[in-house]
Amino acid sequence: MNKATDFALDSTLGLALVGIFGVLWIAFGWYLGRKNKSHEDFALAGRNVGFALAAATAMATWVTSNTTLVAPQLTYQLGVWGMVGYSFAALGLILFAPLAARIKRLMPHGYTSGDFIRLRFGRAAWWVFMVISVVYAMGWLVSLGMAGGILLQALSGLDYHIGMSAILLICVGYTLFGGLRAVIATDFIQALIIIVGVVGIAWFLIDTVSLETIHTELSTDHPQLLDLLFPAAVMFLFNNIFFGLGEIFHSNVWWSRALAFKGKVAFKAFMLGGLLWLPIPIVTGFIALAAPQLGIFPPTADMVGPMVAAEVLGKVGAIVVFIVVFSALASSLDSLLAATSDLVTRDFYHKKFRPEATDHQLLRMNRYCIAGLGILTWLLCLPQIATLGALLNFAGAFVASTIFPIVFGLYQRRLTGGYAALAMAVGTMAGLVSYFAIGFYVAALVSCIVSALICAVGLWRSRTLFNWQDMQERA
Repeated sequence: MNKATDFALDSTLGLALVGIFGVLWIAFGWYLGRKNKSHEDFALAGRNVGFALAAATAMATWVTSNTTLVAPQLTYQLGVWGMVGYSFAALGLILFAPLAARIKRLMPHGYTSGDFIRLRFGRAAWWVFMVISVVYAMGWLVSLGMAGGILLQALSGLDYHIGMSAILLICVGYTLFGGLRAVIATDFIQALIIIVGVVGIAWFLIDTVSLETIHTELSTDHPQLLDLLFPAAVMFLFNNIFFGLGEIFHSNVWWSRALAFKGKVAFKAFMLGGLLWLPIPIVTGFIALAAPQLGIFPPTADMVGPMVAAEVLGKVGAIVVFIVVFSALASSLDSLLAATSDLVTRDFYHKKFRPEATDHQLLRMNRYCIAGLGILTWLLCLPQIATLGALLNFAGAFVASTIFPIVFGLYQRRLTGGYAALAMAVGTMAGLVSYFAIGFYVAALVSCIVSALICAVGLWRSRTLFNWQDMQERA
């Protein structure tokens, strides 16, 4: 039997699972959305999110298609360092914890990461930052939409375009109704599903295919996957650290949460979210190491995780895999839709084109943006032009360039807007050159180093001191 085309679920059951999830989540989003009375309620959940929901949404949002599909893919391709290196992305959440507390103090009335760049560094840096943010957001949205199609295709053979369309329709639906309040509430449920499901899958895999058997198979036929000095894998380890930092430090997904959490919750929530997330890519990546032993050779590497789990656990296991991966995708896709629409509504519509817009107009615009982003993502997902890993690592060249401008911008008064803009622009270009000239596993690393050097020169040369009071902008 060809394991690459032997599906654990029939297409009817796959569609039924999608339908059940769709009805439940959209109804839940509509129910929660009734509490939204203003644009601030819709965009930032009233700035009153407590610790339990805050920690759960931080962890669940970071468990994406990357963690459930790309971590196994990279383990399958790069071996042990693939899963260990991916787990280092937890540093992004952990190190963002003090930044989140600082953001909350400096910008008690802020809405977006774009607000910070505009107020701290000025127009030129803001434009560079917005280009980076939009490119990254669309890359992540497309990867999540693609992952929905890949999931259903891997488990049931259902056409890729049906799965992709379904995940987008469901997430756009409940985000459109409930805003960030619905996103965070569903994240809490999804976090519980992800933790229980991932642990259960790994337990059954070890029980069915022993660690000793997997190790023997890899040592004999695929020794490079166990080689801790595998050059590309080692470079990936360091590259992924800076990629993860750049993803979180710059993205409005995380800034909106920092501004939505109440009181001093932000620091503790991001710290706990990072610690909860840390073992998940190791567990999901480990699943891929069993593929050679099971005789599974997926048509594309990003299908390996669901196919191995479904093979070991059968139909029931395939349903569990579907629920876990679907929850992981939804917990990130809804967050990105909400955060990116906030960025467009606040930074472009309100601050650039309609400063006199009423609260009702902002709320309506925010919903239009969510729907528009959903349609644009669907169109970009149609061709399925790249694997998830390649698509995501391309964005690393962009986001890693923002790490030091943001960190120095939050804590150093001397870094000026000109140097911040230059660091992000030149760092991004250097990262893109290295991506195409060397490989995906160095793009974020090069981008970050170049950006850091320019920021260092800026701090050394500047004599201007920024006034922190200038961050106190009201809506």
